Amino acid sequence: MTAAARFADHALATRFADLPDTVIRSARIFVLDSLGVGIAGSSVEGGEGLLAVASGWGAPAVPVWGRTARLAAPAAAFLNAWQMHNQEYDGLHEGAVVHAMAAVLPAALAAAELKGGASGAELIAALAVGVDIAAGLGLASRAGFRFFRPGTAGGFGAVAAAGRLLGLDRPTLQAAFAWQLAQASGTMQAHSEGSPILPVQIAFNTRAALQSCEMACLGFGAALQVFEGAYGYLPLFEGAHDLEPVLAGLGRDWRLAEFSHKPFPAGRATHGGVEGVRVLRAEHGFAAADVARVEVIAPPLIVRLVGRPPRPDAGASYARLCLAYAVAKTLQHGALDLAHFRGAALDDPATYELAARIETRDDGSGDPNALAPQTVVVHLSDGRALAWRGETMLAHPSRPLTREQHLEKFRRCLAFSAEPLAPDAGLQLIEATDRLEEMADVRALAGLAAGSGR
Repeated sequence: MTAAARFADHALATRFADLPDTVIRSARIFVLDSLGVGIAGSSVEGGEGLLAVASGWGAPAVPVWGRTARLAAPAAAFLNAWQMHNQEYDGLHEGAVVHAMAAVLPAALAAAELKGGASGAELIAALAVGVDIAAGLGLASRAGFRFFRPGTAGGFGAVAAAGRLLGLDRPTLQAAFAWQLAQASGTMQAHSEGSPILPVQIAFNTRAALQSCEMACLGFGAALQVFEGAYGYLPLFEGAHDLEPVLAGLGRDWRLAEFSHKPFPAGRATHGGVEGVRVLRAEHGFAAADVARVEVIAPPLIVRLVGRPPRPDAGASYARLCLAYAVAKTLQHGALDLAHFRGAALDDPATYELAARIETRDDGSGDPNALAPQTVVVHLSDGRALAWRGETMLAHPSRPLTREQHLEKFRRCLAFSAEPLAPDAGLQLIEATDRLEEMADVRALAGLAAGSGR
């Protein structure tokens, strides 16, 4: 049996009753978190242009989070996926290094609109299998990034979730995976340069997922070895890989229960450095002016992803992926906020002067996908060297956020909506996701997340 057939079986055979409580709890948390982050992303620079282009992609039907606009289903999934990832604030599976919900949730909610509704239990099951496939593809990799895995792997998870909600049968869902392979795209070049095109690559794959499900119904002869063939996804996009342990764990290892929050609005690879200086600053009471230099010693993936030099001319997307910038802002303010990547805060000369004294060093680890451990050493001007070591990053499943921290992040995100939400929309979204499995129709979630027009 091919990998596509095994993935299709898992996507369609899984019942809500099969899901452990940890998966259901995680779905509640990350649906709310994802909607909040997506609402905040509606006001990021470039959104008006993308909205204008996407508005021409068909008749309006599906809400865009944080806006009054409705777009055709693939276009709305495209824009909502971009909004979810454009601030580097959405949750992820750390082991896979895949921001799976950024593709899976927008596609699933768009599919629910197309189908004329879906229950909360149906949505949770669709998200669970979609995340299993997206994260599973990342976990199967034994190589460093070449393509942008959150987009490429995320797209296949989106196919599984949307295909399940749309009622595809097994042969059609297998064909949809083949159509997705034909459309999969996104390299690490945009990440390397800190380009704002980076999150658009998740959006492209999310839009493609809905189109793949639609085109799979046409009856074309589809490729069979989508994932393992000589020119299939894993050999071509990932290189060295081992998918069999992932396939063997389907129905047993639930990847949504392994998701991590993003407590800070910057690349996950910056979070060890941010947490380290926060802890040391709180414990020892020094100010930014007291800091001579900072060392962050971390696995090679951290250096590769965020060990770039601070550049005042590079823009917000670059700054979100610059550990030196994130640490400098944290030293200045004791926290890292969405507002630190906008307006005058982004251009602050003092931030860049401090960031120039922050160094990221490779710890020599042989794991190309490791994000931890990380060590932070703050050297003060009085000669003291203060050290912190984190074996696991904050908001990993083993160190989860408290409920209040989770809700505080959500509420802060709502303040950045491009258009006002209804006055009680935030409270209603919290209450709805708290009982997500009881919802009769999840289309209400997108309605609450959309702008009110007031």
